Amino acid sequence: MAATFTKIPLSGGGNDGLGILVVATATTGTTIHTASSTATTVDELWLYAFNSDTSAINLSIEFGGVTSPKDVIKSAIPAESGLTLICAGLIIQGNATAKIVRAFAGTASKISIFGYVNRITA
Repeated sequence: MAATFTKIPLSGGGNDGLGILVVATATTGTTIHTASSTATTVDELWLYAFNSDTSAINLSIEFGGVTSPKDVIKSAIPAESGLTLICAGLIIQGNATAKIVRAFAGTASKISIFGYVNRITA
């Protein structure tokens, strides 16, 4: 059976495709996306961050868990420089339980996450 690819918005933004404001400043972070709990479904995430502040801000992406460094991707997001790629096609699969991708930042409500998911089903 051939795999099916469907481009979908990030679920943490209300499924409307708009940016998700990172309000959390510590673990557990603001929900960005909840992956499928179906064992044959894989979500490939493409995430971009925008920092509206005048200074760089540290951003942490909790990719399916909160254990550092295994689950946490840390980046410094430059000030007012457009979109910064922070997740280039990493995959997540929930199996029996859905995995959640979350984010927190050094300063609340200054970073927005944009992106999409390629949902792959077998």
